[in-house]
Formats: sequence, structure tokens, C-alpha cells
Amino acid sequence: MNSVKEKILEVNQQDSNFKTYEKVQDSLGRSYATGKRKNAIAKVWIKKGNGKITVNKREVRNYFGREILVNIAKAPLGNTKNENKFDVVASIVGGGKSGQAGALSHGISKALVLFDPSLQPALRTQGFLTRDPRVVERKKYGLKKARKGRTYRKR
Repeated sequence: MNSVKEKILEVNQQDSNFKTYEKVQDSLGRSYATGKRKNAIAKVWIKKGNGKITVNKREVRNYFGREILVNIAKAPLGNTKNENKFDVVASIVGGGKSGQAGALSHGISKALVLFDPSLQPALRTQGFLTRDPRVVERKKYGLKKARKGRTYRKR
């Protein structure tokens, strides 16, 4: 019987190790988060609204141009069924369009969790809260690129 109680205590202690999120909003009812991908950094504010997304003072479709990048950016809202419930204002610097779309997606995910902590398990299982660590490998001296060398000829 004691071993069962010990197991229950261990499970309860493991559950308490997970990070719990609290609702964080400013005086205007907004939640703020920063998303990153490659060299792009997105500062994201979300608030209750009708689904308008603004990036660098431009509408999201005009800013990214390609529909696939818009879909990447909106993915966290779609997976949590909040597409037309939040207005998003973002300021993005650095990187290219693809990295910026990924950074916006990451920032929206983090801001959603701060706005409504009950969304955290759904976003975590889909992988939206994990920062993608892949970045461009640096060029090494003696090589043309990061790994490309000169062609070797024996004769």
C-alpha cells in the first residue's frame, strides 16, 4: 500500500514540474509575445477582435504576397479555432519572408497562450510553441560555402 502512495506522490511531483501559464494582459486587453525563426524576430500583440492581421502596418496578404506564407502565419489561430476572434498586430525585422512567416506563427502561438492558458496543451502538441533551432551554418575559411569545397583532381 505504501508503494502505491509513493507512486502517486511521484506522479503528482512530475505534474508540478510542467510550466504553468497565467493570463497576462496589459491595460488595453492585449497580450504580447516575441516569436523567432532563422534570423527573423516578430513582436506580436493580440487582442479580442474580428480576425484582422497587420504586419508592419500592412495587411498580412499584401505583406507576404504568397498564400502559403499567410497560411503558415495563421496556422496557430486555425488549429485553436480562433481565426476570427483575435486581431493581431505584428512588427517583424530581419530574415526573409519564409523566416518572417515562421516567426509570426511562433509569436502568435506564444501570445495566445498568454491570453488564454487553456490553449497551451493544444499548441504544444502541434509544435507551435517550440522554437525551430535551425539556422544558416556559417561559412568556413578555405571553402566556397559552409561545406562546399573545391573540386579535387588527382591527375
